Amino acid sequence: MHRFACVVLIDRHGRLLLQERDEHPVIDPEKWGFCGGHLEEAEDALAGAVRELEEETGVRLPPDRLELVEVASVFHEAYDSWDEMSFYAAAVDLADDDIVCGEGRRIVFVEAGRVLDLDLTGSARQVLPGFLSGPVYRRLCA
Repeated sequence: MHRFACVVLIDRHGRLLLQERDEHPVIDPEKWGFCGGHLEEAEDALAGAVRELEEETGVRLPPDRLELVEVASVFHEAYDSWDEMSFYAAAVDLADDDIVCGEGRRIVFVEAGRVLDLDLTGSARQVLPGFLSGPVYRRLCA
């Protein structure tokens, strides 16, 4: 089993920060998904989420700003395994110009109403519908 930590940032307009992956990743190339990735051996999921967010976007948030939304079991065909994904969210006062694309084709804020129409990664497809209709997203948009 592999362990992952992923983060979605919500801007003041309720848009979600998503990454358009390029052709290089083993998992879900050329799809839209979360910022995040593999946890290092024995790395705490929250610490990994903070690290991955900074590596991929240039955004450094203190750990207490990230809220654990869900720990999901996600099947990755590339590994032929069910893996653990810790999914975090945070509200931010940022815009696309504040984001540095450290991985993938681009990382941008996407209107909530358009998110589910994107060609999403398996993990994003699995957790985003419940997140968008759930209490954490509503609270972070307030």
